[in-house]
Amino acid sequence: MKPVQAIASLALALAAAPAARAEGPVVAVAAAASLRPALEELARAFEAERGGCRVVATYGASGTLLAQLRAGAPFALGWYADRQYPRKAVEAGHAREVVVYAVGRLVAFVPRGSPAAIEARGLAALADPAVRRVAIANPAVAPYGRAAEAALRAAGVLEAVRPKIVLGESVAQAAQFAHAGAVDAALLPASVATAPELAATGVTVPLAPGIAQRVPQSAVVLTSARHAELARAFLAFVTGARGRAILARHGYDPP
Repeated sequence: MKPVQAIASLALALAAAPAARAEGPVVAVAAAASLRPALEELARAFEAERGGCRVVATYGASGTLLAQLRAGAPFALGWYADRQYPRKAVEAGHAREVVVYAVGRLVAFVPRGSPAAIEARGLAALADPAVRRVAIANPAVAPYGRAAEAALRAAGVLEAVRPKIVLGESVAQAAQFAHAGAVDAALLPASVATAPELAATGVTVPLAPGIAQRVPQSAVVLTSARHAELARAFLAFVTGARGRAILARHGYDPP
């Protein structure tokens, strides 16, 4: 399976990391791409509450971010879309504790005009010959890619759909393919599929609980963190009442 060429002209808000601002202490965050819509709101709320600090995030697939951490990237916090990658960070001595901050949900996204009748037939519709391409994140590095494969397997259509699968380097790139109409459907986290940029171009379809796995979302404060106390304060904010309310608005369930 080979990914289609990225559409250079498409600049989804999901795809790029924000630039850092110089004033005040900075909490450098490595975050799964699926978290971007929620994390941007969480960061703004924390900055407003705390005053004088900045939360600056780098986004990508969880496995890619772990590799960057191992290579010495100067992050203070790691936010992952599963428990496996942060546990590896702990085992390698980069962090001491894994905190599950939310539970994510996998959904199907159907671009406007697509022949994929998922609303009526569920994931079985993806086996229809009229459906030519289905985007998922790369399961080798993205937990939601693994969840997508598991959902297709549970629906009994993985082998029929496998030749149609287009892999994104992360959920952000899988969402790009759907946003551009380059695929007939995409399996994405609810937090990404319901973001305004994407929601305006298609329909989000929930998956049955027996088909879609719950995806625990975990974070670690890194032992090499600059401004470690501030990093811990941001994590405490996210797991507190206000942070969980923000996460709920972005399609996350409490842990």
